[in-house]
Amino acid sequence: MTSLIIVLFALTYVGMALGRIPGLKVDRTGIAMIAAVVLVAVGAMPTGEIVGAIHFPTLLLMGGLMILSARVGAAGFYDAVASWIARQAGRPLRLLALTIAIGGLLSALLVNDIVVFAMTPPLCAGLAARRLDPRPFLFGLAAASNAGSAATLIGNPQNIMIGQVGGVDFWWYSAAASVPAAVALAVSFGCIALVWRKSLSAKPAALVVDAPAIDRRETALCMVGLLALLALFATPLPREISALLVAACLVVSRRLPSRQLLDEIDLPLLLLFAALFVVNAAFARTGLAEEALRGLAAVGLLPDRVSLLAPLALLLSNTIGNVPAVVMILEVWRGIPEGTLIGLAMLSTFAGNLVLIGSLANLIVAERASAGGVHLSLRDHARAGIPITLVSMLLAGLWLWLGGFMAL
Repeated sequence: MTSLIIVLFALTYVGMALGRIPGLKVDRTGIAMIAAVVLVAVGAMPTGEIVGAIHFPTLLLMGGLMILSARVGAAGFYDAVASWIARQAGRPLRLLALTIAIGGLLSALLVNDIVVFAMTPPLCAGLAARRLDPRPFLFGLAAASNAGSAATLIGNPQNIMIGQVGGVDFWWYSAAASVPAAVALAVSFGCIALVWRKSLSAKPAALVVDAPAIDRRETALCMVGLLALLALFATPLPREISALLVAACLVVSRRLPSRQLLDEIDLPLLLLFAALFVVNAAFARTGLAEEALRGLAAVGLLPDRVSLLAPLALLLSNTIGNVPAVVMILEVWRGIPEGTLIGLAMLSTFAGNLVLIGSLANLIVAERASAGGVHLSLRDHARAGIPITLVSMLLAGLWLWLGGFMAL
């Protein structure tokens, strides 16, 4: 039985790295679900322990945040912001700066994957109207979504899980991560401005497209909901209950059917988390992970230092993906120090900027841009993505060390 569990565990993460089963249209969620079902069917994970293996507070928090962001999108806020960026930027460099600053800020508060999904199409349309090369701006949006989302424990799926499973205080983490996130945004702007300087030297055409409509009352209501959520995070109320409470209030509407908002919940992503919880719990039951950790600790290679955690996060995030990597680490390594959890959240997020397939946000931007006729290649992304990642992670590592969060 142990051998079967090891094989299924290994095949699952090979699938995470490949992104799909070759020759079949089975993505990461499908791979993880199949592995989890097989493990339960053969008795490697007793049915009575499935509920305990899945960390439902993480899934509930993510679901609540998705409803909040869906209400923001339904108000026309994302479309209006993307259009405003294109209209206010008299020069391409200013347009890039606005894209990165606003994309980073929204990603810190409204989950980066949802932000880039909503903002990419209208941004593409605005850039086309101004007859500018869209690639540096779209790469800027993707980089900003990763960098900005590192600032909070609700900015991206892996940070949500780290905060929930690790019990990290929301405001304490934000105080520790805001500076590295802001620096990463500045690094993103500098690298893209340098690498794409030729494209960014073009003069934009006048924008004559009508601005998209925005429901100001709906937007104000959403902002009140967001502020209420942040305030609730400072109370003893569990974060997932806070998010669901705000989401329940926002579902009540005279104009928007509740079904429309609930349809915006990313069920494949939640199912991916649930399946990976089961797969990793089955592997943890073998005791091999615990033995491996004891062996690493004995030789001084436990990744509780910046010099070891940073390259590990870079490797795993750009092979199996930062979300599956974090799920695996949290399952097999229990009792992670808080400083290491903070480092894991920041470094695994910054690592997603290395290559186009390094984070889900990058892939969403590429897919949404492709639907608008814009092709984002691996090579084009790597030109700025590699220096952005290496510089951001180096500076974040120094911050973690100098701030006393982790040893060097």
